[in-house]
Amino acid sequence: MTDKQMMKVTLVRGLGGRLATHQACVRGLGLRRMHQVVEVEDTPATRGMVNKVSYMVKVVEETPDAPQ
Repeated sequence: MTDKQMMKVTLVRGLGGRLATHQACVRGLGLRRMHQVVEVEDTPATRGMVNKVSYMVKVVEETPDAPQ
């Protein structure tokens, strides 16, 4: 079974006055309010959304734990 790469995304800037497409990307990532943290799968689609709104979010990449 393969472990999926995950990343934690935090909204650090507000959505007020932003472009509608940027607001849609933030909503698509599952973020609703400031300082909310969501865990999303690390795929090219989510990477594209994060790159588009990189000035509004903070990303922490997680590495899967090695089996013991």
